[in-house]
Amino acid sequence: MPDEINDIQKRMATLEILIKETKARLPAHSTKPPVMMDLLDYEDEYDVLLAKLTELKNK
Repeated sequence: MPDEINDIQKRMATLEILIKETKARLPAHSTKPPVMMDLLDYEDEYDVLLAKLTELKNK
């Protein structure tokens, strides 16, 4: 289980970077749909991993 927690934490750290970089690519006006879709996908995956990590730590 510690390996799984470590893997989740590593992926979450990567997602944090991807989210930050993707937000930086968003223009102030006229958001590009593909960039927005990337951002939403990263945020969704992050939320799923956060829930899984919380569940593993509470066992």
